[in-house]
Amino acid sequence: MQLIQPFLGNKPPEVARTMVLGVVILSILVLAESLICVFWIFTLSSLGEGYAVMAAVPYVYIIISYTSLLVFYHFKRFDAFTFTQLVMLLVMPFFMQWIIGGFQASSGVAFWAILSPVGALMILGTRQSTPWFILFVVLAVLSWQLNTLFSMHALPIPSHVRDAFFAINMAGVSAILYIVMRYFQSQKAKVLEALAVEKSRSEQLLRSILPDSVAQRLHEQHSARIADSHDAVTILFADLVDFTQISTNMTPAEVVDMLNHVFSRFDQLAAKYGVEKIKTIGDAYMVIAGAPDARDDHAHVIADMALEIPFLLNEVSRETGLPLTMRIGINSGAVVAGIIGNTRFSYDLWGDAVNLASRMEQTGLPNKIQVSAATYELLKQDYLFEQRGWVDVKGKGRVGAYWLNSKKL
Repeated sequence: MQLIQPFLGNKPPEVARTMVLGVVILSILVLAESLICVFWIFTLSSLGEGYAVMAAVPYVYIIISYTSLLVFYHFKRFDAFTFTQLVMLLVMPFFMQWIIGGFQASSGVAFWAILSPVGALMILGTRQSTPWFILFVVLAVLSWQLNTLFSMHALPIPSHVRDAFFAINMAGVSAILYIVMRYFQSQKAKVLEALAVEKSRSEQLLRSILPDSVAQRLHEQHSARIADSHDAVTILFADLVDFTQISTNMTPAEVVDMLNHVFSRFDQLAAKYGVEKIKTIGDAYMVIAGAPDARDDHAHVIADMALEIPFLLNEVSRETGLPLTMRIGINSGAVVAGIIGNTRFSYDLWGDAVNLASRMEQTGLPNKIQVSAATYELLKQDYLFEQRGWVDVKGKGRVGAYWLNSKKL
């Protein structure tokens, strides 16, 4: 990795990983062809002085290849290094075949040139590798058409050397292709595994801030706009009383820790009763039942949760040593619920029923659960109430309200 680092510079992580993969693949190809070049150099040199020109071709390839590596390593030009090596991988085997005397005399040494378009495919991608493959085909056709001309000037090569060349060319190219493809596939598997992990994290994060059914719809459809009408829901607002005074002598971190402690317990309570947390607004907590998934007992589960809140607050008060109380307001009715926008998704509610639920909380009293007449009508058969009378609600005038005291035995 330290040798590759100069190529990377300050590249983004994704680009850097791609470049590392390209460097490794290209290094395998260059090393493999370098080794076969060494074999060609010694084998052809051993045949006599007349074969010196043949032996010089792979020798020149090694010199140019590793010189370019040092030059481009110094100037951090991975793109230029890649281009040079792909050219060398493509041209050198064909040139060797022409010098030796054609397909038969060279035992098809030009097959090594296939490493160039294959390397381009794995390093540069599908589109940019196409010209390299076309060049390979053109050179192969040209070699075939001129094979008779090349063979006329071929020097005699012992049959055992030709057989060795044939075995090495066939086995060598096959082995290198397998090794490179296997490495590429293993890296691809790691990337896919990492993508799967990231996808799972993204979906988990989405489901942590949105209802499951809404998150699923958002995942399946292209637009982030989701808006549904719900005719029968119940909304609860709960707000900490005198929160500003309580937090006066607390540091910001302590305030956040305290709210996190309280609302984490509320989240557990919401999960217990199967209601949907909508949001927290400062020291206020908002939940709904009946949306996004309809249910007939929406008012009952909200009432049960509301009745448990004072007991929960008593526990938190003992744990934190703070005198915590809440005003709780509940209303039932129709709402529009959904997601609007393309960033910072949040599931929210709109409608008169939401506003009245908020007013029920704002006009309530500490440690009291105030419900609207609509909610009272849904619960009066199963719960005990105390009539409060009329309360002034902004925008609606005087409306009837009730105190929810307990569940009937």
